[in-house]
Amino acid sequence: MIEKYTSSNGVRIILESMPAVRSVTIGIWVKTGSRNETIDNNGISHFLEHMFFKGTKTRSAQDIAEAFDSIGGQINAFTSKEYTCFYAKVLDTHKELALEILADMFFGSSFNEEEMEREKKVVYEEIKMCEDTPDDIVHDLLAKAAYGNHPLGFPILGTEKQLQSFDQKQLHKYVEDNYTPDRVVVSVAGNVSSSFIKDVDSYFGSFTRKASEEKITKPVFLQEAIYRSKDTEQAHLCLGYHGYEAGNKHLYPLSIMNNVLGGSMSSRLFQEVREKKGLAYSVFSYHASFIDNGLLTIYAGTGKDQLEQLEEVIYSTLDHFVKQGLTEKELRNSKEQIKGNLMLGLESTNSRMSRNGRNELLLQNHRSLDDLILEIDGINDQQVSNVIQEVLEQKPSRALIAPNDSKGSNTKINS
Repeated sequence: MIEKYTSSNGVRIILESMPAVRSVTIGIWVKTGSRNETIDNNGISHFLEHMFFKGTKTRSAQDIAEAFDSIGGQINAFTSKEYTCFYAKVLDTHKELALEILADMFFGSSFNEEEMEREKKVVYEEIKMCEDTPDDIVHDLLAKAAYGNHPLGFPILGTEKQLQSFDQKQLHKYVEDNYTPDRVVVSVAGNVSSSFIKDVDSYFGSFTRKASEEKITKPVFLQEAIYRSKDTEQAHLCLGYHGYEAGNKHLYPLSIMNNVLGGSMSSRLFQEVREKKGLAYSVFSYHASFIDNGLLTIYAGTGKDQLEQLEEVIYSTLDHFVKQGLTEKELRNSKEQIKGNLMLGLESTNSRMSRNGRNELLLQNHRSLDDLILEIDGINDQQVSNVIQEVLEQKPSRALIAPNDSKGSNTKINS
């Protein structure tokens, strides 16, 4: 059972008790990410995520690391386009200590200038590592092709130039403006009782920062093409189709469509591109939902001489999918696979904490697993066919990273 409590300052606390386990995961979710940035401070959300680990007024970075190592716990964080999350997983006997350290990091981080300069080097290495991984960076290029200069088109890591410009004053100002109580959710899952809500409230229920207006605008889907020449062994291709926003009623039919298209080993793209044609080792599709829109992505990597053939097979597969729809067997199997992934994915305290935190932050809604299973079971082939046509009949955005002399069928824009 999921319990929700709203503190007097507006912080929301979500708790799900899992008596059969011996762990507890605590996550602090903040509704700010690269979407809330500008071209001048792009990357600051991610850099802040790093700096929260670099020492507080009472603990050094080493103290924080040793505290969790000494109790066999785990602490980590991640930044996305629309939110940032700091979380810790510990044995249930150490949940109070984990909460205290997370709160100390959240409220007491010093953003020491020497630590900032060192961490800038670390993040810069992370940026370079991403640049050296073309099958990662091509997804950033696709976001740029789909959203252009809108913040959803910004890379989460930012750039070296912007990174070097950050100073202590800028970090404190960003926290003051964006880490406000109305944008904070604390999600707890594991072997924990309702009384733990009071413990969370004692740390997070009284801080005050003036809520600032969230300055976000809905992007226009651009359907552009971006090509980057790079000394690589393979050509890396991404196609992006305009999808659905978080909470949209078509998301589960879309999940079935995606699963049949490229979300599993039995999917059409995997079978056609890899198994029958041998054109790629990696080929898949996935859908990302944002507050007000979504993006269905198809990725494949292949040798430069096979790029045109790869695209022909992909577009042929999509065309057949749009015209013929899916089979009864595909519908049945996909439903079972999605239900299985949903249930198996919620067996850990990490996944329960994440699901509840994200749902509260973006949707303010928590549906039971039984309700979701009933909805999935009730989806018919016509609903899926409607989604297939609505999404895949559009012209896609396109991103390509390839060796200098590679050619693709729609290469128009250099980056």
